[in-house]
Amino acid sequence: MGKSAGKSSRHLEVERKFDVVASSVSPSFDGLSAVGRVERQPAYRLEAVYFDTADRDLAAHRITLRRRTGGPDAGWHLKLPAGPDARTEVREPLGDDDGGVPESLRDVVLAIVRDRPLSPVARISTERTVEMLYDADGAPLAEFCDDQVSAAALPDGEEQSWREWELELVGGDDRDLLDRLSNRLLDAGAEPAASGSKLARVLADTVPTEDRTPAGPIHRAVAEQVDELIEWDRAVRADVYDSVHQMRVTTRKIRSLLQSARDAFGISDDAWILDELRQLASILGVARDAEVLAERYQKALDELPAELVRGPIRERLVEGAQRRYASGLRRSHIAMRSERYFRLLDALEGLVAAEPGERPGEDEQPAATLHSAYKRVRKAAKAAAEAGADEDKDEALHRIRKGAKRLRYTAAATGAGKVSDRAKSIQSLLGDHQDSVVSRTHLSQQAEAAHAAGEDTFTYGLLYRLEDELAQQSRDQLDKALKKLDKAVRKKKR
Repeated sequence: MGKSAGKSSRHLEVERKFDVVASSVSPSFDGLSAVGRVERQPAYRLEAVYFDTADRDLAAHRITLRRRTGGPDAGWHLKLPAGPDARTEVREPLGDDDGGVPESLRDVVLAIVRDRPLSPVARISTERTVEMLYDADGAPLAEFCDDQVSAAALPDGEEQSWREWELELVGGDDRDLLDRLSNRLLDAGAEPAASGSKLARVLADTVPTEDRTPAGPIHRAVAEQVDELIEWDRAVRADVYDSVHQMRVTTRKIRSLLQSARDAFGISDDAWILDELRQLASILGVARDAEVLAERYQKALDELPAELVRGPIRERLVEGAQRRYASGLRRSHIAMRSERYFRLLDALEGLVAAEPGERPGEDEQPAATLHSAYKRVRKAAKAAAEAGADEDKDEALHRIRKGAKRLRYTAAATGAGKVSDRAKSIQSLLGDHQDSVVSRTHLSQQAEAAHAAGEDTFTYGLLYRLEDELAQQSRDQLDKALKKLDKAVRKKKR
C-alpha cells in the first residue's frame, strides 16, 4: 500500500467525450459569441496505468483510478461520478514508481473495494493535442482535446487503437456553453462516445453488466438504501456537512426494512446483520448527537439577549460538543476501516443479490407487512398513554418514534405514500422531543460541572426551561398526529 505523497486536491470535472473516425477534421469554434480566442498548444503524450480489484468493483461503479505521467496534471487521479457530464476528481502527487495506490485514495473508495487488493488492470497511452478556448476578456472557457489512443487490458489483453475528442469546461459549470460547443463537434462528424471513459472501452468485456431488479418492493428499497449507504460512506470519510447524520439514517432505514420483512430475507429477529446495523448506527450516533447539540446550543445562545448569556457557556456547550464530534468522527472512521464493517457490506450486498429462489418466503405481502408495522406504533402509543414517571414517559414516546420510523420506511417501500407521510410527521415530532431529552440531560451535567468550577449557571437553567417547553409542544401535538396516521392506515385498508 502506498502512502500519500502529499495533500490531495479535489475539483469538479465537467466534460463530454466523442467518438470520431481517423480522418475527421477538427471542429471550428469561429462565430461563437462566447469564444473570443482559440489557442492551439503543443502536443504531448500521456501514459496511464489503471487500477481496480479482480472483480472490477470500481469500474462497476463507474469509478476510475489511475497513475498517469506526462502532461500538466501528472499524478494519481481518482474519478467519481457526480451527475450528468460531471465527475469529482481527487488527485495525489505521483510519488514513487512502485509505491502502490496512495492510502488516501484507497480510503475514499474503501466501502467499495474493502480488503480486496487493487492491481493494474489496463494501460492507456494518449497522444493529445489541445486547443484552449478563451472569452473576450482572456479568461479560459474550455479545453478541446484531440486524442490518439492506444490501450490494452492487463496483463495480456489485445492492443486497441482509436481516436476520440474530449470537451471539458474550465473552472465552471455552464451547461449551455457546453451544449453550444458540443454542437460544433457534432457538426464536424463526431458522435457522443459509446463508452463513458477510455477505461470503460478497454474493459468492456470484463466488467459485470447484469442489472437484475430485485423482485419485491421491500427488496428494491433495501437495494437502493445499500447504494445510498456506500455513497454516504464516501461523504463521511471526507467529513461533508451532515453526512454522518445521513449515513446513520440510511443504516437505520436498512435495518427497519429488513426487520419489517424478515421472512422474505430469510433472517431472524436476532440475526447478526441486524445487530451489526444497530452497532454501526450507534457508533455514528456519537458524532451525530454531538453535531446536533453544537448546532442547537449555538442557535439558542445566539437568539438570547447578550446579558442572559453568562459565564463561559459557549466554551462548555458549543466548543465542547464540537470536540466530541471530532472524536466521534474519528471513531466512526476507525469502524469504517474495519474487517467487521467490510463483512457487513458483503452481507448486505449478498441479501440484495440473492436469487429469488434462495430467499425463504419470497412473497413480501406488503399489506400484512404494513399492518404489522402499524400495530407496533399503536402498542407503543398505548404504553405511552399509561406511563407515569417522566422518565418512563420519555422512553415510551421514544418507542413510538422508533415504531413510526419503521412504519414510514415500510410504507414508502410498498407504495403507501400517505401512511409514510403521516408516520414521518410523528417521527419528526418525536425526534424533536428526543433531542430535547438528550439536550436536557446534557445541560444538567454541564451545569453541575460549571457549578463545581464556580461558574455562573443561570443560562444553563434558562436553556433547560426552553428545552422543556419544546418537549411539551411535541407532546401536545402527538395525539392529533396519531389520529391522522390512523385515518391514513384505515383508508389504505379499504
